[in-house]
Amino acid sequence: MANAKVVFLHGLQQPVVDAIVSFNPAGFNTVVVSGRDPEEIQIDAISDADFIVVFRAKLTERMLRSAKKARLIQLLSAGYDSIDLKLLRELKIPCANNGGANSRAVSDHAVMAMLSLYRRLSAADDAMRAGRWSAAIDGMNTFEMANKLVGILGFGNIGQKVARRVQGFDAIVQYCDIAPQSPGRERELNVKRVSLEELFRTSDILTCHAPLTSQTRHIVNRERLATMKPTAILINTSRGPVVDEPALIEALQQKRIAGAGVDVFEKEPVDPANPLLRLENVVLSPHSAGTTWDTWFRRADFAYKNMKRVWDGEAPQAVATDYDS
Repeated sequence: MANAKVVFLHGLQQPVVDAIVSFNPAGFNTVVVSGRDPEEIQIDAISDADFIVVFRAKLTERMLRSAKKARLIQLLSAGYDSIDLKLLRELKIPCANNGGANSRAVSDHAVMAMLSLYRRLSAADDAMRAGRWSAAIDGMNTFEMANKLVGILGFGNIGQKVARRVQGFDAIVQYCDIAPQSPGRERELNVKRVSLEELFRTSDILTCHAPLTSQTRHIVNRERLATMKPTAILINTSRGPVVDEPALIEALQQKRIAGAGVDVFEKEPVDPANPLLRLENVVLSPHSAGTTWDTWFRRADFAYKNMKRVWDGEAPQAVATDYDS
């Protein structure tokens, strides 16, 4: 039997590519193609591919229609909003995401953003470097997470890990998700499900971990931001358009909420003129919450095992769902 051909389309540095491809199992042949190559080169590579692995590369309609042999599109990311799932359904090619692989990294990052805002870490670091010893901390503008009410918007893998982590700081947790947890699971996690309105109105910290769909696009909007406590902070490590960015900027500028930790943006890379870059009550990062050296090994392990399942005649795991169909 011929080897399975895997085409890995990417926008990564070579050491990361090497680490991922090192998981290539016997009977598989992985061809690495840069997502920056001309489209014709990418089409030529995937036209006879059994599997296509994608990370930080764009699969255009022409590319997908050329993938006549493809049995599975395997993403290394949790998010799949950049993939045309309706077209893939028409082409009868399943697409699998990689949701659990980066859940530790993203949940760590979300908690880091909360603590950075509460302890004014960026401002303290800036003041120290400028020779102003305690200028950023006045005894009234830093806070603890203990007994704060953390609201989690989207309660999947990442949201549940965030719940466990903030409880280590003695926070109280509530969540909102279209899919409720069982009463037993809620007791196990020590969380309470609330309505979207209550989540915004009562949370001291509101952290976003929902996928981007037509239902969640701008779910954090001007009206809901207006219901938040003036002492509340917002964290977004999910997808940029989950938050109406101009509305968030306005709320931050007018101090209608206390601060925000933003890892994802409506337009990426961020425009240098974006007002978020000039606000002191925000902590920013470049869509890097899920990026750690450790995650690549989990991503690659799952991806190749999933492709091996399909090659062996089994159904793929973690098939992405088109919520907007």
